[in-house]
Amino acid sequence: MKKAPAPRRLRPIPARTLLMIPAALSLLAGLNAALQLVDLPAPINTAAWTEVHGMVLALGFVGTLVALERAVAWGRPLGYFSPLLLGLGSLMLLTELPRFAGKLGLLAGMAGLLWVYVPLWRRQRAHAVLIQMLGAGLGAGAAVLFLGGVETALLLPWLVAFLVLSIAGERVELAHLTMGPQAGTRVLQLSALLAAAVVAALLAPGWGSIVFGVSLAALTAWLLVLDVARRTIRGQGATRFMAACMLAAYAWLLVAALTWCFGYPSGRAAYDTVIHAVFLGFTLSMIIAHSSTILPAILRRPLPYRPMMWVPAILLWAGLLLRLWIGNGLGHDWAWRAGAVANIVALLLFVLLALTSMLMGEPQARPQPSKSSKPPAGSLGIGPPSPGGTSLLSNPAALTPRAGLSISPRGPSK
Repeated sequence: MKKAPAPRRLRPIPARTLLMIPAALSLLAGLNAALQLVDLPAPINTAAWTEVHGMVLALGFVGTLVALERAVAWGRPLGYFSPLLLGLGSLMLLTELPRFAGKLGLLAGMAGLLWVYVPLWRRQRAHAVLIQMLGAGLGAGAAVLFLGGVETALLLPWLVAFLVLSIAGERVELAHLTMGPQAGTRVLQLSALLAAAVVAALLAPGWGSIVFGVSLAALTAWLLVLDVARRTIRGQGATRFMAACMLAAYAWLLVAALTWCFGYPSGRAAYDTVIHAVFLGFTLSMIIAHSSTILPAILRRPLPYRPMMWVPAILLWAGLLLRLWIGNGLGHDWAWRAGAVANIVALLLFVLLALTSMLMGEPQARPQPSKSSKPPAGSLGIGPPSPGGTSLLSNPAALTPRAGLSISPRGPSK
């Protein structure tokens, strides 16, 4: 009688996990401010948080996650100063400390992220790294302008470009494997055009915003054409879930881009649409899609896919439809508020499901075939595929990144 396999011992949770605490607090503060901004009761009622709502979520939450993932990729202790400074800078904005201190912390953190990309570029001279580095430069530019007192509305293209290019770099790496190196060249060119449009939108918000919208739409369309998610959506389980989240993310980013094509979003409805189509529709959909690779890379704990993860994802998209279409588009304030609440519930629900899934561990494994049974030729991606097997080229899901927002080579985990 065979003995049951011994349970796999988990490695200790690394100290770098503590750097996620400021990011989590920034997220909660941002959600609190979101309730205030739609005139709903919030746990903490402070007008100061609504004034820094955008920077806290963009750089304090998402920026810290990106910087932490990049620090893990580099594998050197100095890399962790970037997420530390971003997280602390964000928290300082939420306190009664002089706002200058928090702004300076965000700037130092973004400068640190830009610096981390230098050794990553030396390790792998790829288009994907250059695209992400360009995004970090624009994020640092946003922090400089924020320190100088520029209003958040004018910083929006800078923040959007930072988030979009940080994520686009990873998707380009995958496209390089499936469609050849020219894919990265074209996306790098479109990214440079987007960076120029960001500057134009600051100097001349009228026509510059139109150029920014056109550039963002072109980049989004090209990424959508290249992305392997268009094929992996036909898969099952986690593969299909990731693909659906990524395709939805591109759709929401296109909504924001087309809105910008009509000019500077000066009205409440247009401004609300571009902000939440990017930061909720695009960025959070991408984070949800990659959560099973981002968090394990940082925490050394697997995050198994569960079918229940579809619930917060669909609730997020339904809330956005309610808020942006019926609320902003048709002018119904009740839908605007209801959509905002649905988005907040969706995000908190996903965090709860992710934590629960990590604690539960991997699902029960299916019985393994006996040693006498041989896998069909090509089933491991080695050798020619047979009708019953799947090769690496015939199964793009096998190319799904396994460690964070980028699949560039990583250094040793700390």
